[in-house]
Amino acid sequence: MSDPLSEVISLLRPRAVFSKRISGAGRWGVRYSDFGQPSFSVVLEGRCRLAVDGHPALTLEAGDFVLLPATPGFTMSGFERVTPERVDPKAMASATGEVRHGTRGGRPDVRMLGGTFVFDAPDAGLLVSLLPRVVHVRGVERLSVLVGLVGEESLQRRPGRDLALTHLVQLMLIEALRSAPAEQAPPGLLRGLADRELAPAMRRMHAQLARAWTVPQLAKAAGLSRSAFFERFTRTVGLPPNEYLLTWRMAVAKDLLRRREVGLAEVAERVGYGSASAFSTAFSRHVGQPPGRYARARDDTPAPA
Repeated sequence: MSDPLSEVISLLRPRAVFSKRISGAGRWGVRYSDFGQPSFSVVLEGRCRLAVDGHPALTLEAGDFVLLPATPGFTMSGFERVTPERVDPKAMASATGEVRHGTRGGRPDVRMLGGTFVFDAPDAGLLVSLLPRVVHVRGVERLSVLVGLVGEESLQRRPGRDLALTHLVQLMLIEALRSAPAEQAPPGLLRGLADRELAPAMRRMHAQLARAWTVPQLAKAAGLSRSAFFERFTRTVGLPPNEYLLTWRMAVAKDLLRRREVGLAEVAERVGYGSASAFSTAFSRHVGQPPGRYARARDDTPAPA
């Protein structure tokens, strides 16, 4: 049966990792502006405070992992009151060596490995909206190992580096998302997959994307009445089931069009439309332009830096 989490990460196409060691000591605090791209960090030793805009502040300890799929503004600091220094996340990428905040020299109060990467998907924003804005995982050794490997690989220029990083980041994302407490996640994919009744219906939708699913059929797969399934799905996933299915179909269609490995008729068939014209009409209504124009526009779009 299909694995929706793996499919989302595969469609996101994570790549191009930048990583850096960061430490802090004494009275320190930094304020990062909204970045928009995904970022991650793991605490190697010590403790610090992380306050992401719109979320309760977190105390991070050694072994903690944090993933921000879209990296809004945030403040990172020690535990003494301080006016945070503003930092441009893009300028940080050009710094060399370990970045030290607060007191220079001596043993730091916290040392972390932080990094950023990009999602190379044409529909990244929509897919990211299905994920939690903040993923905080504590005490998962596999994540620390994976982040360490990402850090080592990103700092060296060995043959096969780009492919190795792509696979390592995919593994890191999967491990982080499946280790995150689903009951604390906002409405979205993780909450849906953690729901014992909804998960079978979601997996069937992903496994048989071309099938003309109805709400009663999906409700039967979940073992719920039609009205109970519709209400529970909408509340847990954040979208009504028919809208979720349409959204996923269009995300898959965009990926197929972008790769240009199959013709329009086959794209239509794979995502559940009986003809290319019916698919074109639905795609144009959802995306705002015909599939042919969308595919050509993707060819002309430069890759993210």
